[in-house]
Amino acid sequence: MHDGKVAQELTYELGQRLKQARLNVDLTQADVATLAGVTRKAVFNAEKGKGPLNAFVAIMIALDLTDKLDLFLPKQAISPIELAKLQGKNRQRASGLKIIENEDKMKW
Repeated sequence: MHDGKVAQELTYELGQRLKQARLNVDLTQADVATLAGVTRKAVFNAEKGKGPLNAFVAIMIALDLTDKLDLFLPKQAISPIELAKLQGKNRQRASGLKIIENEDKMKW
């Protein structure tokens, strides 16, 4: 599913895509930092695939890329079985009771 990439490689790739988006609109890191309400260092780190998720999202907002979030991670529907169990309540956490039969299914 993920071509053998590990988390570090994937976050670096996302950072590079963020950098290219910034360059495509001809903004400096300082410009994006001002628009996003973060430091220039936060932009630098995000472009290297490091830093907190909230900074990454703030930069996406500044670059007007939030419409791409549904492509990146589509909203997940609740299964009919879980919906019946909830009976009008929102699920807050996993039960931890499900045993993973095939760990390969968890790999990206």
